[in-house]
Amino acid sequence: MGFSEWLQIALYLGILLLLVKPLGSYMAKVYRGEYNFLSWIELPLYRVLGVNPAQEMNWRVYALAMLIFNILGLGVLYVLQRIQASLPLNPAELPDVPADTAFNAAVSFATNTNWQSYGGETTMSYLTQMLGLTVQNFVSAATGMAILAALMRGLARKSAQTIGNFWVDAVRGVLYILLPLSFILALLLVSEGVVQTFSGPHTVQTLEAAEQTLAVGPAASQVAIKQLGTNGGGFFNVNSAHPFENPTPLSNFLQMLAILLIPAALCYTFGAMIDDTRQGWAVLVVMLLIFVPLALATVLAEQNGNPLYDGLGIDQTDGNMEGKEVRFGVVNSALWATATTAASNGSVNSMHDSYTPLGGMIPLWLMQLGEVIFGGVGSGLYGLLIFAIVAVFIAGLMVGRTPEYLGKKIDVFEMKMASLVILLPPLLVLFGTAVSVMTDTGITSMQDAGPHGFSETLYAYSSAGNNNGSAFAGFNANTPFQNTMLGVVMFLARYGLAIPVLAIAGSLAAKKKIPSGSGTLPTHTPLFVIWLAMVVIVVGALSFLPALALGPVVEHLLLDAGRLF
Repeated sequence: MGFSEWLQIALYLGILLLLVKPLGSYMAKVYRGEYNFLSWIELPLYRVLGVNPAQEMNWRVYALAMLIFNILGLGVLYVLQRIQASLPLNPAELPDVPADTAFNAAVSFATNTNWQSYGGETTMSYLTQMLGLTVQNFVSAATGMAILAALMRGLARKSAQTIGNFWVDAVRGVLYILLPLSFILALLLVSEGVVQTFSGPHTVQTLEAAEQTLAVGPAASQVAIKQLGTNGGGFFNVNSAHPFENPTPLSNFLQMLAILLIPAALCYTFGAMIDDTRQGWAVLVVMLLIFVPLALATVLAEQNGNPLYDGLGIDQTDGNMEGKEVRFGVVNSALWATATTAASNGSVNSMHDSYTPLGGMIPLWLMQLGEVIFGGVGSGLYGLLIFAIVAVFIAGLMVGRTPEYLGKKIDVFEMKMASLVILLPPLLVLFGTAVSVMTDTGITSMQDAGPHGFSETLYAYSSAGNNNGSAFAGFNANTPFQNTMLGVVMFLARYGLAIPVLAIAGSLAAKKKIPSGSGTLPTHTPLFVIWLAMVVIVVGALSFLPALALGPVVEHLLLDAGRLF
């Protein structure tokens, strides 16, 4: 890589890290209830919901409120899609969404996955995009952050029976964090040329004197929250590769920064909430230790290009540009690919299906790590904290001491719940992939044969099973079989993890704090940071290395031998 490439990556990471402390500190105060400047909106909302904001919940009530709220939202979104042809704000006169596609999309947006088996501008009306998809972008993100807030309270409190109030956490997450940031980002994106209009499609004449229909719409408002909330669902079919959704290098930088902004800042929020900011910096360093080398490896893989082209004398000075926008180039495309899969975001500014085998494998593996390297807003950090609990448990077994984390003893119940959190995503991914490649219906979804076709299927279920939403574009998921299978996987991957996390939060909140002693494992030191990073990597490798060997690894080896798929 040249100086300019290093500078782009350093600038991105540098600005991101500069924003971690101020935003993280602000979010900690929000969840502590120290801000009330929007009480004139907040308090009437509680009255409408019939909620007493002063009344806290135990973990079971918290989980039940979370499930009821999300399932109701899922149902409303499904109905909205099924009757959109009869509703206003549909200038393109789009028909009702088919049942299987509507089910998949409703589950996808409710679970913060935003997997899209359809083309947004040709399937969803403006009303569905705004009232359905954009609203779910806010509330699904707020749900993940609320669950994290509950876990942080569980770690910080002692001998307590409650972990907060879900309705308060969700409302405050939207009002004080997501809405203000989205408003600012949307204005910046509009200034860069991202469309925001209610007018219908425009018919224009091309340079070849042919007619072309250009879809437009209220895109900027949805793009802002899709990035900040790590949702990722594009207003247009090709997502952030579309010039109306991401027109300039500056809009690209702003969106890419937004993808990791809240997940990174929440690390500092965690440290502030437990009154030990060293712990927050430690988990952020763990994320960076894994993310930065993998991002650089993806950039290098794409810059090296296709070895078969070298033998044909094809110029690859700019690297592998297949499926990438010239206005972004290899570095910004590869950096986005790793950021979006690390953060459980799923938006794309290039087509991952066109990456080199190793360049495509790294984003695939980042999802398979369990969306804990930055991960979704809230869900990424609570996933990594579960890994931290497992890490101290393993360390305790190695030295023969009772494991503890942040002064709380880790007992059988916590380990059972943590095991569910860690094992469920690989189970869903591998089972779903196996069923898909074993059935004729599933095989027909693959565009390519051989290991690349297998990689397309593995990528789809890794994306759904880790609430990411990106895809190898050659995979046709808009079939009744895939829409149903992927919808079930997304639902279980979101709520099958959230409930055990809340159970751990409730269990830890009820425990007393144990004073640190000579046998206590410090969890803010370089030793623990490296240990936690290794636990994450080893679990990810043990779970998915055989599947990766059947897909991108063997494709890379065959590519060197002159085979294409």
